[in-house]
Amino acid sequence: MAHFVILQHEPTAHLALFAPMIADAGHRMTVVMLGQDELPPLDDVDALWILGGAMDVFQEDIHPWLIDEKRFIREAVRDRALPAFGICLGHQLMAEALGGSCALGGAEIGVLDVKVTAPSPFLTDLPPAFPVLIWHGVEVTSLPPGATCVAKSDDCAVHAIQYGPRAFSMQSHPEVGPDVVADWAAIPAAAIVLAEKLGPGGAERLTADVADRMPELERNARTLFDNWCRQVGIASEVPA
Repeated sequence: MAHFVILQHEPTAHLALFAPMIADAGHRMTVVMLGQDELPPLDDVDALWILGGAMDVFQEDIHPWLIDEKRFIREAVRDRALPAFGICLGHQLMAEALGGSCALGGAEIGVLDVKVTAPSPFLTDLPPAFPVLIWHGVEVTSLPPGATCVAKSDDCAVHAIQYGPRAFSMQSHPEVGPDVVADWAAIPAAAIVLAEKLGPGGAERLTADVADRMPELERNARTLFDNWCRQVGIASEVPA
């Protein structure tokens, strides 16, 4: 049994589809709510997952806990080589913590295709282009030393990054479940972005699009989870 530490930034930006996968495999989970909870000792961490959030990766003046979070990620991934998975804001945090950079870019919102650009064990058995929910306005603009970009989208050149053999991150939201869009639309900052990008009724249309594609999104999430576990040496299911 592995101990998964989950760095969460918003109550509604949670593990979603991945939570039952981790639990059903028999692993222990500790959720750390940034800005509220203390970061745990890394000696007790077997796997680190960093989730999304409405704040920007560089807003350290507004969210000073970002400084300690980046330091924590740096020690976990670079210094200790712990298995890690970053999602959206988590993708950006991993990139910055490990020596890359991020900046405002063209906002992407929708169920859109991500295209594989380089072989990666984290993307095994996924199609060359596969759909995910994408929702971001900041993107990675330079890779950390030694990292490899392994996927892109139409408006984001660095959509997935592999950091050595044990860490991976994605700008998209492969964890998304059927209720996630409505939950995110309830966040004031996210609601503003959604209205600006998709216009009136955008939340309802995006919710319907996610629902229509849910079987495929669930299948891809399962594949990503199995790939990640296999690559980092953590069980993806309870042994028979």
